[in-house]
Amino acid sequence: MGRTALTRRFTRFAAIDWSGQAVARPKGLALAEVGDGGPALVGREGGWSREAVLDWMMKLAVARADMLIGLDLSPALPFLDRGSYFPGWAGSPGDARSLWAMVDRMSADDPFLAASSVVADAELSRHFRRQRACGDRFGTGRGRLRRCEERQLLAGLSPTSCFNLVGAAQVGKSSLTGMRVLHRLDASIPVWPFDPVPDSGPVIVEIYTTIAARAAGIRKGLSKLRDPASLDAALMILGSAAHLPIARYDDHATDALLSAAWLRAVAGDAGLWAPEGLTAEVARTEGWTFGVR
Repeated sequence: MGRTALTRRFTRFAAIDWSGQAVARPKGLALAEVGDGGPALVGREGGWSREAVLDWMMKLAVARADMLIGLDLSPALPFLDRGSYFPGWAGSPGDARSLWAMVDRMSADDPFLAASSVVADAELSRHFRRQRACGDRFGTGRGRLRRCEERQLLAGLSPTSCFNLVGAAQVGKSSLTGMRVLHRLDASIPVWPFDPVPDSGPVIVEIYTTIAARAAGIRKGLSKLRDPASLDAALMILGSAAHLPIARYDDHATDALLSAAWLRAVAGDAGLWAPEGLTAEVARTEGWTFGVR
């Protein structure tokens, strides 16, 4: 029996800034942890790969680590706006876990847990906006959004459709590669809200690093931190001690450090675990961004 968010407490927190880059060790992958003190970047010789992150999480599952893990990616595509992930296609999955399995199966020959084969598929490519090619089922404007992303818009944030694969703000590639990792976890770690919060052990939630930045007092248009003093000032607003210094202050590292501290600060807020609009159908098909009410 899983606990309610009000009774479950975590002692460790981690945030992973994700990347959909189709290379062995994406520069955008960064992992930070925090316990009682300030957050620290978790380094890995040669840099992190998606396979290495998967292995790291599997070890946490085996150890039953009391950790809340935030993944900066969308674990599912929009579904409820049209009643399907891929409307018009008979093979469209009916729920998120089936979607993860489909993405991993279709990308089986893609190295580095990339998902290039999905967006190259003749039928599925019709739903994505790619470089110099926009599928006829992509839609208009920013593209299709999940229910939680519509809530983000109402909150003054600027979410990007998971079907968009163009531009610096695109999240489609990260989302698809993340789905491969979630499928390969094989339910070893519960993923909220697709799974109930368990009595013990690690739990994964979807995060949006801009939410952490806003909570830390970083105003719109200045979400990125690139120096230690600015980072520590933001951490202080979240009630955190200073971070362990790092060699390079890029967006990925500071996003991970700040988001880990933010998770610790807000994980006990019962309202974030039961946001308005999170129905059973939303939880089964689209999921929810932790921190969106």
